[in-house]
Amino acid sequence: MCEKKPYYITTAIAYTSRKPHIGNSYEIVLTDAIARYKRLQGYDVFFLTGTDEHGQKIEEYAEAAGVTPKEYVDKVSGEIRSICDILNTTYDHFIRTTDDYHEKVVQKIFKKLYDQGDIYKSEYEGLYCTPCESFWTESQLVDGKCPDCGREVKKAKEEAYFLRLSKYQKQLEEYIETHPDFIFPESRKKEMLNNFIKPGLQDLCVSRTSFKWGIPVSFDDKHVIYVWIDALSNYITALGYDPDGSSEQYKKYWPADVHIIGKDILRFHTIYWPIMLMALGEPLPKQVFGHPWLLFGEDKMSKSRGNVIYADDLVNLIGVDAVRYYLLSEMPYTSDGSITYETIIERFNSDLANTLGNLVNRTVAMNNKYFGGVIQTPDEKEPIDDELKSLCLETVENVDKLMNQFRISDALDSIFNLARRCNKYIDETTPWVLAKSEDTQKRLGTVLYNLMESIRFIAILLSPFMPDTSKEILKQLNCTVDSYESLSSFGKLAHGESVGKAVPLFQRIDAEKMLSEIAEKQKESAKDEKSIEEIEGIAQIGIQDFCKVDLRVAEITACEPIKKAKKLLKLTLNDGVGERTVASGIAKFYKPEELVGRKVILVANLKPAKLCGVESCGMILAATCGEDVKVIFVDDMTPGSKIS
Repeated sequence: MCEKKPYYITTAIAYTSRKPHIGNSYEIVLTDAIARYKRLQGYDVFFLTGTDEHGQKIEEYAEAAGVTPKEYVDKVSGEIRSICDILNTTYDHFIRTTDDYHEKVVQKIFKKLYDQGDIYKSEYEGLYCTPCESFWTESQLVDGKCPDCGREVKKAKEEAYFLRLSKYQKQLEEYIETHPDFIFPESRKKEMLNNFIKPGLQDLCVSRTSFKWGIPVSFDDKHVIYVWIDALSNYITALGYDPDGSSEQYKKYWPADVHIIGKDILRFHTIYWPIMLMALGEPLPKQVFGHPWLLFGEDKMSKSRGNVIYADDLVNLIGVDAVRYYLLSEMPYTSDGSITYETIIERFNSDLANTLGNLVNRTVAMNNKYFGGVIQTPDEKEPIDDELKSLCLETVENVDKLMNQFRISDALDSIFNLARRCNKYIDETTPWVLAKSEDTQKRLGTVLYNLMESIRFIAILLSPFMPDTSKEILKQLNCTVDSYESLSSFGKLAHGESVGKAVPLFQRIDAEKMLSEIAEKQKESAKDEKSIEEIEGIAQIGIQDFCKVDLRVAEITACEPIKKAKKLLKLTLNDGVGERTVASGIAKFYKPEELVGRKVILVANLKPAKLCGVESCGMILAATCGEDVKVIFVDDMTPGSKIS
């Protein structure tokens, strides 16, 4: 028997500032789907996740809560791990940066880099952003603010140790250019090279003296090791890396096959981390995949906006697999995804209850009704069967290709496309008509066999994404042939066996009732919870910030509903330069015919986002008046006119 090929996959470790919302939970589900898929293919997978628990921000949160930093991170880390478990993720190890073994090895890493001259002591005077725990130079600021979060920075001066990034700049640049698959997607690779590496790397501050909640520098106890060396090292400390001699587990799994991270921390994983590894003399990870964000509608999630969704609450509403399906299917490959309760319910009813659930239920029910549950021998074949069989085999190949490119939503869509084809096959072959004649019983048996075998393909391919649903489908088929290898040919479902009972996989949701219940819960929750902005303070903006917003007049030339979203209208706008599409959440307040020909104020330089399949390039201005929303019309102005 051949030894399984190792496959090492990681998430970024979650920062223990507060309970993560559903946008934060996307990453663990995404990584779990990839890990499960690789296990299905026979790989020896090691899947790592965990929590990042040191830093000034944690110290401040703990002080505000009246507890020690350790008590604070214990609580939040527990919440994060609980959500990983609720979402049925199969991590092999959950690391905490407060784990003793991690702290000891991080101290050794720091000492090794210092001893060989890659870390040196100096003094730092610069501009510091507390929320990001980052020093910046004047030239790196954006309109005088932190380039990462947009908040105010303050002058700071302190003694610090620095990592010589500049020493390894050329080596890193050459590595990225000669390893085209190192950074995914391609656009992120260009961003790192052109915006950060080629302009020149400055040495990185890797210790602090202004707070104590961190791993002490072993040879200089005034300093604690700064976040980058501490947090990023988790990927190797979890496996048993040690500068004095690493474990067999480390030798087996490193280098990582892929780090799955959010696009906002790509710089740290493709510049700081590779240079740390180069300095240590260790191999670099094979790939780094920077995924986009999951937004609530068009906005980032915020308690003050009432748009925060938590994974455990959503699981209580629609179930684990439905949450996993929505998260994985709704996120585009490169642009940000969107989540709203309306679209969650619509996708649940259309994709899960109708397309998948109805297919499985009526196929198993028909086999029970017409053949007493016994799976028939597919003796009477017709040309129409070949297309379905071919699509089953093509889907296996297509899913594999897409998964290797981390196109998870496209892989899921390919599986559901097979389910849609099966439903069409039912309409084409009309089993209920075949059942009426003794002469067509063999043909009926063949049709139902083809459907059940196709459903077996769907169930196995769905197992990384919707594991419990996959098991339930195979249970209803009474099928134990569930290996990936069994998908190499069509016809592995054993005839002569009996299927199980047909039980609906997903019950349709009453959208109006559920949305009403959610609204009531949100009102109650809003009374009890302070917003993030109330806790941290809302930053004021200057005239420079406002001037960055491109406001211009645009005419609505066409308008139509978006099929998958009751809340959204698709607007076609003439902005004076050309035509663009905007998805706007005003369907409850306006009919399409009321908007055509009207002129509105367009935010023209808003980053495009894909909402329910529509590429939205901008946003129109409207005012919230109690429970009503009113679009701001400027009908006496010319399209393209600038507003300032």
